[in-house]
Amino acid sequence: MKGFINLLLLFAVLTVKGNSQQAGFDKSAFYQAMAANDIVLVNAQLGVLKLAVISEKEAYEGALLMKKAGLVSKAKEKLSLFKVGRAKLEASIKKNTGNIEFCFLRLIIQEHAPKAVNYRNDLDNDVSAIQSNFKNFLWWFSRRCRITAKIQSF
Repeated sequence: MKGFINLLLLFAVLTVKGNSQQAGFDKSAFYQAMAANDIVLVNAQLGVLKLAVISEKEAYEGALLMKKAGLVSKAKEKLSLFKVGRAKLEASIKKNTGNIEFCFLRLIIQEHAPKAVNYRNDLDNDVSAIQSNFKNFLWWFSRRCRITAKIQSF
């Protein structure tokens, strides 16, 4: 399962070009911010998303807020950002139950979330959903975007 998860984490380091720009939002920059441990990149993407008019806005904001929670130093701010981000991502997943990309985003966060925030309940469900829809997800992702992947050892 760890090898499969590492394969999926490859999406976190994708350079996505082409049709992914919508109202200033670029998935390439989003996934680069998610892959990096750089609060400046995360804040930049949050700023872009505030102005973006896309249907997936809430899910992307939620994922970025939870990523940002891992990069700030104050415990109170960490918890606050994580809770807000979690609520946004979970609301998006409930609205769009068939969106595998949202499950992928949640999976990335769950794998790195500290046990104290109790955010690992859907780990197995997300892995199963991604495994069963992997071909469709990959097809959708490649059709929507031109993908250049750089494989790194994890």
